[in-house]
Amino acid sequence: MAPAPLTLTIRLYKALTAIGAPLALRAARRRFEATNGPMDRLTERKGQPSLARPDGPLIWMHAVSVGEFLSILDLVSDLVKRDTSVLVTTTTTTAADIAAKRLPEGAFHQFAPLDTPQATRRFLDFWAPDLAIFVESEIWPNQILACETRGIPRALINARLSAKSVASWHKRPKTAQALFSRFDRIMCQTDSTRDALAAFVTENAVLSTSGDMKAAAAPLPVDTAEAQTLGTDIGDRPVWVASSTHEGEESIVSAAHGIVTSQAQDALLILAPRHPERGDAIETQLRADGWNVARRSAGASITPETQIYLADTLGETGLWYHLSPIVLVAGSFAPVGGHNPYEPAHFDCAILHGPLYANFAQAYGEMADCDAALEVEDATALGLSVAGLFNSPRLRTLQDNAHTYVTAAKNNRDNVVQTLLSLRT
Repeated sequence: MAPAPLTLTIRLYKALTAIGAPLALRAARRRFEATNGPMDRLTERKGQPSLARPDGPLIWMHAVSVGEFLSILDLVSDLVKRDTSVLVTTTTTTAADIAAKRLPEGAFHQFAPLDTPQATRRFLDFWAPDLAIFVESEIWPNQILACETRGIPRALINARLSAKSVASWHKRPKTAQALFSRFDRIMCQTDSTRDALAAFVTENAVLSTSGDMKAAAAPLPVDTAEAQTLGTDIGDRPVWVASSTHEGEESIVSAAHGIVTSQAQDALLILAPRHPERGDAIETQLRADGWNVARRSAGASITPETQIYLADTLGETGLWYHLSPIVLVAGSFAPVGGHNPYEPAHFDCAILHGPLYANFAQAYGEMADCDAALEVEDATALGLSVAGLFNSPRLRTLQDNAHTYVTAAKNNRDNVVQTLLSLRT
């Protein structure tokens, strides 16, 4: 069945992005400057390559930022094992830095072209991908339409639509139909996203629910030498982790740790803020609360007197999960939508979270159903729960159930790989 016709809105978008291409590039330059991006690679945003195209089949995958990139990293590894090169594009400098370190052999990174007709044309002229894959909610009209014109198959994977996004698309249904009906396959995180998109596709056969690819990702890396050193420093002390905290959450965690240490005097908290650059302010706050703090970024060691280890570094989250049987996944007491619960599940952690987790509502709902995560409402509930889990049989139950839940997602990734390979030109 043919896709829905283009709407006036899309035609205007194409015209305005063509005219406004210089302004878009100027904005991209400002973002590069603000995030210390590699200025010698700014031309990639114009669709101009900085690498040679490898011979043979090439799959293009676009993941806008760090979270989306990490969710597809193992999928990329699976694809390059099937004798295809993979070009991964992102828009953020942080994602580019991580891609440089973690992409497997056979995959490489470029900054995504701006969604202007000019940049898209240059990009596709050079790379000529055999398949274009967009991740989560990356709906770029010029890129989607240009791929269609050139006969390049298009897939949207790990698709996720918030209630707000669904409402927005329903206000302009013909535009939504014109875009979503141009995907050859859409694989959704949840049944609710699949059902919402059914209104915008001409063939329901293109829709499926694959689960969240973040759940199917491999465990985070761990520096084994550091793990051994820190494990020795910690010894047999009870330990818990507060991961990805945001402003305002440290006070909740601090109060909870007060309850924990009232019941387990030698308990250690590893506090890993979402944004390590807040380390100075967090340390000041914790010391004002009366805690003995050792700071990772300052090279401080964990001593018997250390009550809170401030892990204000990047790229070591797996280390903290490896060291602790109990993890609070923060971003769930602040209105930021919550953070990834799958990562600690890979380390057999008992997972706790607050009441605000809109971005992971499906995951936490499923994990609650199988007793793989525990919701806590406030600092008191958090402190009592952590203290209660130490040396409790319930700790092992939560750990085992979390591991079982996340292991099942591996089969979903295998199915996604096979589906994508079947789409290649």
